[in-house]
Amino acid sequence: MSERPCIETAGALRAAGHQYRPLRAEIRTNLLAMLASGHNPWPGLHGLGRTVLPQLERALIAGHDFVLLGERGQGKTRLLRTLVGMLDEWTPIIAGSELREHPSAPITDASRRLVAEQGDDLPIDWVHRSERYVEKLATPDTSVADLIGDVDPIRVAEGRRLGDPETIHYGLIPRSNRGIVAINELPDLAERIQVSMLNVMEERDIQIRGYVLRLPLDVLVVASANPEDYTNRGRIITPLKDRFGAEIRTHYPLELADEVAVIEQEAELVAEVPAALLEILARFTRALRESPSINQRSGVSARFAIAGAETVAAAARHRATVRAEDAAVARLVDVESAVDVLGGKIEFESGEEGREWDVLVHLLRMATADAVRAHVRGLDLGPLVAAFDGRLTVVTGEQVTAAELLDALPDLDGDNRLYDQIWERFAAAGDGERASAIELVLEGLFLARRISKESDESETIYG
Repeated sequence: MSERPCIETAGALRAAGHQYRPLRAEIRTNLLAMLASGHNPWPGLHGLGRTVLPQLERALIAGHDFVLLGERGQGKTRLLRTLVGMLDEWTPIIAGSELREHPSAPITDASRRLVAEQGDDLPIDWVHRSERYVEKLATPDTSVADLIGDVDPIRVAEGRRLGDPETIHYGLIPRSNRGIVAINELPDLAERIQVSMLNVMEERDIQIRGYVLRLPLDVLVVASANPEDYTNRGRIITPLKDRFGAEIRTHYPLELADEVAVIEQEAELVAEVPAALLEILARFTRALRESPSINQRSGVSARFAIAGAETVAAAARHRATVRAEDAAVARLVDVESAVDVLGGKIEFESGEEGREWDVLVHLLRMATADAVRAHVRGLDLGPLVAAFDGRLTVVTGEQVTAAELLDALPDLDGDNRLYDQIWERFAAAGDGERASAIELVLEGLFLARRISKESDESETIYG
């Protein structure tokens, strides 16, 4: 953050060459400058670059209010919060202005009087762009007073007339003048509350208890919503939808690499989770989104995979602490245990009662098989399969250390470098990464029906 400008009066501001720009012109100019310079206006957003973001950029260049429609966990809120980066870092306002009015564009009677009386000596203050973004979660108890405003009984009691604009206590939208108002889950607003927004978004006036105030508000209204056929909690009324200049549909990442990038960016991991395990979680999530057993109207949020990665890391940290391992590194056995707590984050179709666990296990095995094939394709695993001669077994489990797993591996005939090749394929350096890699290979061989596997609550035996 750069330092706050030191200009303190309207006269000094004009002398410095400052030019007033309406909010939409400010956003348009800054966005076009970013695009022209090759600067990414949307940091931290993955998988939307060819679909959602171009539509959003066009809406902003056109100066439109807009609503984002999409299932849960598609990055709608993150997308809205990124809009802050398109505002000027510092903007001047009339000092003490309740609605943060620009010295060159006062909108209330009180501010106009100040500008006329004090001229170049008018004191100004500065607002950082982070303070020009306001977010409101729409809840059924939200009132017109919260969003628009109401008559302040204390000011009336002080002797002001009821029709005096100075008796108004302004709500969230007027107080966000010169800024962005984001309303999350817009359909949850009661329809009568949505009606109160109509004039604010189109005519830019405010109606409070029979009084109409002409306030040329300079505010960008944006919103997010789940598709109406899923929420069933409400809808966006038709006149309000008509006032949004753009309705943009979001989606989950289309490419596997983008899905993994989201997990890597958002998950707060307390232990190392190898890239192959993150890929399995991403493939698992994508398989759930395609499964007919899952209610696709509710969606499978990106938070599913993020929470999965965090749970897997926690299991690895737990094992390393209990068994005094030097490094906490996650393995496939941790992914399997994480499924127990992740099932509640998705909704199954009504005909799947009693089969939820079977569906999850089946899809996880598919994701694991696909990931292992992608990593070991072209590698001859025959010597490892041959080493399981009917007597040898390899035991793993939630409390089996990496060293114990590696020590149990069979010796391969001759000068075979298969283990080294496996470590190389999975970029495995230490014992934790190597144990994670070999566990994946063993599971892959089992899923290919080349070795057997027996599991109980504490151990898994390959043989």
